[in-house]
Amino acid sequence: PLLLLLAVLLGGAGAQYSSDLCSWKGSGLTHEAHRKEVEQVYLRCAAGSVEWMYPTGALIVNLRPNTFSPSRGLTVCIKPFSGSSGANIYLERTGELRLLVQDGSSHAGQVQCFSLEQGGLFVEATPQQDISRRTTGFLYELTSGRRGLGHTLSAPCRPCSDTEVLLAVCTSDFVVRGSIQDVTHVPERQESVIHLRVSRLYRQKSRVFQPAPEGHGHWQGRILTLLECGVRPGLGDFLFTGHMHFGEAQLGCAPRFSDFRRTYRDAEERGLNPCEIGME
Repeated sequence: PLLLLLAVLLGGAGAQYSSDLCSWKGSGLTHEAHRKEVEQVYLRCAAGSVEWMYPTGALIVNLRPNTFSPSRGLTVCIKPFSGSSGANIYLERTGELRLLVQDGSSHAGQVQCFSLEQGGLFVEATPQQDISRRTTGFLYELTSGRRGLGHTLSAPCRPCSDTEVLLAVCTSDFVVRGSIQDVTHVPERQESVIHLRVSRLYRQKSRVFQPAPEGHGHWQGRILTLLECGVRPGLGDFLFTGHMHFGEAQLGCAPRFSDFRRTYRDAEERGLNPCEIGME
């Protein structure tokens, strides 16, 4: 991979531009058989996909938001397609590579996130006897801050501070009060599925939570978090917040409801609440 990067720096690389600026689809068959070319792909969008059929050589994928806002503070998350094969995906910065997704990895579909300031994506085809059935692809999202699995890049499982909780109530895609009914661990995706019983629905942008069969004003739904966070079923009510991420609900801040109520009322008395929700 470093030799290919050096070739780009010294001799340049071909460039491909997406017609819709959000997604790119290309083929390695456009390369001459004896050349290991590196192509530049430029995308300017908040979300989209990259699909590389018959991968040969390498791609440098340049991601930018679809606004003129600075790239500082932006998080990139990628989710490989099911069955993606034929290339390794790296995080690249100034010639240094960190492997994100290995060709043939058993963790297919696992979401990988990094700050846009940390670098860009370098996708390198792996040697194959037959590339005819190989396609490497992934979905990507650009968001402000860490929206998705956990709330910080450095410590995704740490509890949120009071300030983070209050902001999460205002900015999350879903905010509910409920309890954990069950947890299903999915080691191959490094995720845990949390099954919730919801007693109060403050906000949801997608139909994550549906009315429970028994009614009585209760809701039910499931959200995802990182396996490493070690979530387990337990007693008591929590405030669950989070965002939609590749079409799935991802846990953000989740304090005990009694702690949240105390924090909220204290901020309310001091006029420091960034927004209001209907507290019973």
